[in-house]
Amino acid sequence: MAERPSPEAGGNAIAVEVLEHAVAIRPSGEIDIETAPALRFALAEALTHASPAKPVTVDCSRVSFCDSSALNALLVARRAAQETGTVVRLAAPNHQLLRLLEMTGTLPLFPADHDPPPGDRSPEGWSDGLPQ
Repeated sequence: MAERPSPEAGGNAIAVEVLEHAVAIRPSGEIDIETAPALRFALAEALTHASPAKPVTVDCSRVSFCDSSALNALLVARRAAQETGTVVRLAAPNHQLLRLLEMTGTLPLFPADHDPPPGDRSPEGWSDGLPQ
């Protein structure tokens, strides 16, 4: 299931994919003050479908740049997820994003996966909701 944010979300719509063991969002390009509202909207939408057994996974494999606006969106989503026992994971974060997280002391707050979540509804190899 893929859902599209409203146009008011800020330019680049980011699809929310409800998979069997995760809720994936797949932003691309630069996430900055102009495009962060779309990320924030997608994260909020993803959290409505997430649960402790179905974490939100942000596929960062197509993200070329993140600034503090993107980091803020991730931190707000993480805080909201914590209230329900849900986790926000980062998949395939690039060096720039990892450096941003490291420099701000937020790297330990986001579990990271090397590979993005598969796009099909029944990802094989996921026994606990997390990619192997």
